[in-house]
Amino acid sequence: MTDLHRLSIRELSEGLKTAQFSSRELTEHYLKRIAHIDPKVKSYVTVTAEQALAEADAADAALKSGNAHALAGIPLAHKDIFCTQGIKTTAGSKMLDNFISPYDATVVAKAKAAGLVTLGKVNMDEFAMGSTSENSYVGATSNPWALDHVPGGSSGGSAAAVAADLAPIATGTDTGGSIRQPASFCGLTGLKPTYGRVSRFGMIAYASSLDQGGPMARSAEDCAYLMNVIAGHDAKDSTSINKEVDDYVANLNGTAVKGLRIGIPKQYFNVAGLDADVKARVEESLKKLEEMGAILVEIDLNMTEAYVPTYYLIAPAEASSNLSRFDGVRYGYRCENPVDLMDLYKRSRSEGFGAEVQRRILIGTYALSAGYYDAYYVKAQKVRRLIQQDFLKAFENVDVIAAPSAPTTAYKIGANLSPTEMYLGDIYTLAVNLAGLPAINAPVGFDKDSLPVGLQLIGNYWSESQLLSIVHQYQQNTDWHTKRAAIAEENA
Repeated sequence: MTDLHRLSIRELSEGLKTAQFSSRELTEHYLKRIAHIDPKVKSYVTVTAEQALAEADAADAALKSGNAHALAGIPLAHKDIFCTQGIKTTAGSKMLDNFISPYDATVVAKAKAAGLVTLGKVNMDEFAMGSTSENSYVGATSNPWALDHVPGGSSGGSAAAVAADLAPIATGTDTGGSIRQPASFCGLTGLKPTYGRVSRFGMIAYASSLDQGGPMARSAEDCAYLMNVIAGHDAKDSTSINKEVDDYVANLNGTAVKGLRIGIPKQYFNVAGLDADVKARVEESLKKLEEMGAILVEIDLNMTEAYVPTYYLIAPAEASSNLSRFDGVRYGYRCENPVDLMDLYKRSRSEGFGAEVQRRILIGTYALSAGYYDAYYVKAQKVRRLIQQDFLKAFENVDVIAAPSAPTTAYKIGANLSPTEMYLGDIYTLAVNLAGLPAINAPVGFDKDSLPVGLQLIGNYWSESQLLSIVHQYQQNTDWHTKRAAIAEENA
């Protein structure tokens, strides 16, 4: 019973169904690990031990009755951007440090309905703005592979919790790479679904036309199990698409790798900041897929240079609009002893928001202001359409597109990269959100410092099953997804 954290979701499900262990035993196992290991990793913002044990007991009762969901009794962690009824939801910000949500996000409600056990809420960059998880009011989270390095962001807490075996699966959100980049930095599998595939209701908004929730786990198979729970139409979310959902687990071997055409954008592999080790590991993984029967096809994605400037006009503009609701009046942080209403607004926002969030709000407000709206925001939306068309043209000749998930491996905590350097680190992930496409990260090896490297596969709309299937078959032929950081090997 000391190595329950080493079991896959399928193995955990089988173990619970055949009563090899109970959900309570499994949940207590993870809670002990969190108490012992998380003080070093700092992935959790809130641990909900009492509620978790109550949910585990309910799952055990359902399992005994023989009327339980496949994932009943399995623990998970939620990114602290998903509203959870009766539990603090901070979005990593001082602004929401006292916010107890009165309702559950749809993703949380679906997980509860399936009998999954919530271990707690995990850390993130404030309002999902950042690539390191250092922009959090509660402090930085460490990368389990090297505790003096970042886990990536903004879903860094989700990635760190899974990589340290403090949760078998976790929810994340991806606005410009915030599932794929931390999955890459922490050696995990992370799926960013097609925009509209997973409900955004109750997911605190950063940029509404870009945000999308998804699963983070060790393997594509584990991600598929969680996707079966969280995907689907939601009438409460106007951006949710009413389209039939695949059985992602049943389709794990549904895509033939033999004959699969993988597009290799030459522009992606000539980026100035691409680390040599990252490039080598990604090319090795593509060689492996080629050995499995895939066909590598060189393609052109001519809009590559437009990704970063387009994203960093649209996303901050939407953030400026979405975050205007946090004004010190209705809920969240309120400054002390305001002189008048204007003072209340000014000080509540300047004291409640961190530096990166303030920077993006100011950029966005400027881009939306009279005289600049047409010059910046409208033009960025037009370029966004050209980026989308660039991908659609490529998909006429290839099935999926391959790229690194990030140009480097994890950086050190406190590296103090300039905002521009940080933004350029998102070069490979931003366009997927601008176009609304699905994409997945798979671990494919390590750099010279033993830090994980990730391969990104980008699919056409609604091709989540295909992406999960390709990575699953790759993982049947490699063992990178089974590698564990030293801290994950510790016993509680």
